[in-house]
Amino acid sequence: MTDQQNPANRKRILVFVVAYEAEEFIVGVLERIAVSIKPEFDYETLVIDDASKDRTFALTSAYAKAHPEHKVTALYNPINQGYGGNQQIGYQYAVENDFDVVILLHGDGQYPPEFMNKLAAPIFSGDYDVMMGSRMVIKNDALKGGMPLYKWIGNQILTKVENILLKQNLSEYHTGFRAYKVDALRAIPFNFASKYFDFDTDIIIQVTDNHFRIGEIAIPTKYGDEICRVDGMKYARMILKSCIESRIMRLGLFYNPKFDYTANSDTKIMYEPKFGMNSSHQIAYDLIPAGSKVLDLGAGPGYMAKALQEKQVLVTSIDRIIPDELKRYSGQTIQADLNSFDLSVLPAEFDRILLLDILEQLDAPETLLHRIREAFAPAGPEVLISVGNVAFFITRLSLFFGKFNYGRLGILEMNKKRLFTLKSLKRFLKDNGYTITSLRGIPAPYHKALPDQKGLAAVLQSINSALIHLSKGLFAYQIFITAKPGLTLPQLLENAKKRNAEQEPTVLQESDALIIESNS
Repeated sequence: MTDQQNPANRKRILVFVVAYEAEEFIVGVLERIAVSIKPEFDYETLVIDDASKDRTFALTSAYAKAHPEHKVTALYNPINQGYGGNQQIGYQYAVENDFDVVILLHGDGQYPPEFMNKLAAPIFSGDYDVMMGSRMVIKNDALKGGMPLYKWIGNQILTKVENILLKQNLSEYHTGFRAYKVDALRAIPFNFASKYFDFDTDIIIQVTDNHFRIGEIAIPTKYGDEICRVDGMKYARMILKSCIESRIMRLGLFYNPKFDYTANSDTKIMYEPKFGMNSSHQIAYDLIPAGSKVLDLGAGPGYMAKALQEKQVLVTSIDRIIPDELKRYSGQTIQADLNSFDLSVLPAEFDRILLLDILEQLDAPETLLHRIREAFAPAGPEVLISVGNVAFFITRLSLFFGKFNYGRLGILEMNKKRLFTLKSLKRFLKDNGYTITSLRGIPAPYHKALPDQKGLAAVLQSINSALIHLSKGLFAYQIFITAKPGLTLPQLLENAKKRNAEQEPTVLQESDALIIESNS
């Protein structure tokens, strides 16, 4: 018996039909699906009626009972979930029942079930993870098939903009005839996508961001008696908004869980090295002389220790987690929580102390600053500090419009417990006994939002850098400060005592004695 003959080894396909008040069409769609089934695959047809008030569900259920050989499952949403919400339920069904591929069809017969095997084949061959049935591969054929002219024009304009924003080359984003590899669905947060008709765009953004391969086949266009329930202008606004927000979110200036690909996984937030650009990493690297001794507090993955090894800098790294990379490039690593670690156990011999993007993560950053003064101020090290600027102009604009979105990375990173503006950071350091010796603003990391458009990212960064000269408080994405820790009162008192002990007794002149005697 071959694998195809053995039912246990056959690939499993879920044909998922979204339906809403489709009583005139649903039986015909099911019959067309039945004649398109290939024996080498194990098929199931799932119809989810989204709270229709007509006989859609009744007719589907009757068909399923009359044709048990076709494996038709009929479900009914007692509360309308919307086009996107209905898809979410169907894809959850595919995931929970371990299908290999799920094919999306509409219950109104707008898309051809006869093409579903052709749609699934490139996924089974391993060429693609997602396949789209496009009506716009040959654009004039869509008009011949009855697509209204305004939709034909709007479809192409929106697709062109989406291709630019998402760096794709698809002929159409707005088809409801698709096939997904179920493993790809498992990897994306489709449960957070829109419940409206822009769900189809949200899920394409998600698969694009996760580097899944998308292919297309040409399908015929059919416009007949089906009812269009899409508000075209609302739809266009929502899909453009999602595309733009998904790009902005890479800057850490916006957050939406539908574009957060670590929220539902065990993936740790990965901070990237920021060398070779105007960044906190590069500035700190440039300020540290070769052969010096550095204490890196909150060292992270070890990017700085690795870079400084080229300059023969001896780095002592402290963090709650010590990855192998950090251990490899550091002279010494200490696993500790900076909220409670006693710095006085370290030798007071460091030339530079790094506090790069760490003050915001602490329960009480004032305590750490005080411990640095207690342990190291007498030796006079330079402290290098970087923090995000919550008063960055885009954050201010968001707040003006009533938005204050935390994210996985960036200025409003979820892990942050303290936020700073330029003025509040300067005051914070002064109040805690530090003297600022230099201050500069850092532009936003536009390369993260535009990874495939390095030229544009460089232009935007140059413009941002020029604006920083006008106002650091408004246009700096990050603030970088070098500061000197001041001596504590016990240290000042100790210095006075030492000076007194070292001072030799002074022989008073006769005039000095007369002054003392007269004052007495």
